[in-house]
Amino acid sequence: MHRQFYNTVAPVTRRNFILTAAAVAGRSGVPARLLVPVHRIMDSRAQCSPEQLHQFWYGIWPEAVRNFGRGGIELQTSDGPGEVRRSPGDVPIFVGLRRGVINLVLTDHIPMKWDNGRAQAGVTTIHDGYHLCLVALQYAHGDQVPFLSTNTCVHELLHALLQDVFVRRPKWYQTGGREFRIDWYATQLGLFHNGAAVRQSAQEYLRRLR
Repeated sequence: MHRQFYNTVAPVTRRNFILTAAAVAGRSGVPARLLVPVHRIMDSRAQCSPEQLHQFWYGIWPEAVRNFGRGGIELQTSDGPGEVRRSPGDVPIFVGLRRGVINLVLTDHIPMKWDNGRAQAGVTTIHDGYHLCLVALQYAHGDQVPFLSTNTCVHELLHALLQDVFVRRPKWYQTGGREFRIDWYATQLGLFHNGAAVRQSAQEYLRRLR
């Protein structure tokens, strides 16, 4: 196969190679991978145990990357310094966020102002114009029960990619429905390798993100 490739008449340039690969992918019906920019920030003020850090970096995060990859979505990650400061009213003040990306902030717990004391594993929102997933490593976990308890990072990122962040003040009955919907799509990605609906929504989300 290599001999046949190099004996072609046309010179093998970078442009020709890319065009040829794109044509093959188009004929095979395999959709192009969707690139999602994620900027990871480890809260310098967080008090996380070595076990919690190990569980995240060697379990939860790699699983999230695999699950999205199975659905044709690639997480383009960058890392930078930052911290979560607490104001007197327990309103978080974030340092190190970037625009045009999903900021994945890793901390020890979600501020009570945001989770109402429910010990949530994560929160996803738009804060001061920044797109933000805040993950509490104390409660974060990988896939546990299909359709009910899925990878925390996948769950929170899907809240952004499925555009829940653009819905302001959902009703109480909408909140529960959205959580079940997110876990359903997370299971489709990780267990059934089906990401068509997520990619379609994510394309519109990324357009609005930029």
